[in-house]
Amino acid sequence: MGMATGVSICSNALLMLGAQTINSLDDPLDRAKICSNLYPTVRDDLLRSHPWNCTIKRVLLAPDADAPAFGYSSKFELPSDFLRVLEVTDNGVFIDYLLEGRSILADSSSLQLRYVYRNEVENTWDAGLVMLLTLAMAAAIAYPITQSASVQANMEQKLSMAKKVARSIDGQEEPAQTLGDERLYGARLGGFS
Repeated sequence: MGMATGVSICSNALLMLGAQTINSLDDPLDRAKICSNLYPTVRDDLLRSHPWNCTIKRVLLAPDADAPAFGYSSKFELPSDFLRVLEVTDNGVFIDYLLEGRSILADSSSLQLRYVYRNEVENTWDAGLVMLLTLAMAAAIAYPITQSASVQANMEQKLSMAKKVARSIDGQEEPAQTLGDERLYGARLGGFS
């Protein structure tokens, strides 16, 4: 697969619909304007929908100078590229927190945040995610481009099936994670003492 870009993803989505490609999202063509309007929203929605390996970041957050009015002792501003919380810990320990607006509220002096970020560099993505966004764009632009509800329904069905496969493959790349105390589990099975 070549270098993926927003333009190449949109062009491939247009090809799937039998339309001509575009050279830029700024082209004065109607199909480029449709792609330009929908692409950021479709991309962000797809990235937020699953913790894709190529869209995960870790940061250490320091509290804001202004504490919340009540309920928690500290407020932490979310990164500008934030899309979804995966984990909030303090020194590796999961803590109680509340996501409120563009902030995390917690009773902590610092936070370790693992999150899904807005990765706008498509050529760093897995090939499956590039194809999935291509299908998502094809589904989103199907009716405006073709004026056919059946083409749109067909693209949405293809997208639904492709999401299942892509999520499964992406999830297989991570090691299995344990839940809870393994010693307790082992003792129940008679393995640990």
